[in-house]
Amino acid sequence: MEPILDVKKLTMDFGGLRAMDHLDLDVMEKEIVALIGPNGAGKTTFFNCITGIYTPTKGDILISPPGKTRERINGLKPNHITEKGMARTFQNIRLFPNMSVLENVMIGRHCRLNSGVIGAVVKGKSTIREEKAVVEDSYKILEKIGLAEYVNETAKNLPYGAQRRLEIARAMATEPFLILLDEPAAGMNPQETRELEELIKKIRDVEGLSVLLIEHDMKIVMSLSDRIFVMDYGKKIAQGTPDEIKNNPVVIKAYLGEEVDA
Repeated sequence: MEPILDVKKLTMDFGGLRAMDHLDLDVMEKEIVALIGPNGAGKTTFFNCITGIYTPTKGDILISPPGKTRERINGLKPNHITEKGMARTFQNIRLFPNMSVLENVMIGRHCRLNSGVIGAVVKGKSTIREEKAVVEDSYKILEKIGLAEYVNETAKNLPYGAQRRLEIARAMATEPFLILLDEPAAGMNPQETRELEELIKKIRDVEGLSVLLIEHDMKIVMSLSDRIFVMDYGKKIAQGTPDEIKNNPVVIKAYLGEEVDA
């Protein structure tokens, strides 16, 4: 079976600094994969490269969305990569704080709309139907994520854990085949963390999506992941199942045995 995401020899230089060095990583369909490593290992740089924020110095980023042909996406802009089916969240919450919960999810639907500027101005029947469908689809996503009760609440007024889930809801609104979560449990209390863990499982098991996450909470990583990739100083130092990783002496030395953030 062909990976839906296949990253080969990805390298990122910032002047004379090599932040990422010939990194290989792949994600299969309906798989949860974790990328871990010490603070500064290059994990977020990797996310920024594969989502178009950075253009990598070398290497290939290949995607094979279900039912579509394999494609190289190096150098594409972030909005075009989202349109291809890869959506992400960020370490720091990036909601539209003064908009409603529903409106935040509706914004995520923008890349799947057919009505252009003229349609928005003229408001023909097709545009009206599409706008109605956006509202209905966005509400359904909030139901799936467990946020329907907050539908008309201003985003900035949500509890912290609910804001994190709203970011995931907005990502799901883009109709992705792969969701990238950058430290989704950061700052959460134990109850919120448990709810997040169940949500990620639901995204894979019920919605049929693949998940690639960066996370420093090793309990979540070991519980959720089908496979784990480990970085240190910009290089991949290990990959394998949770059992293989937690017993790997190289990983223990570089990461698991140290009190550091992911």
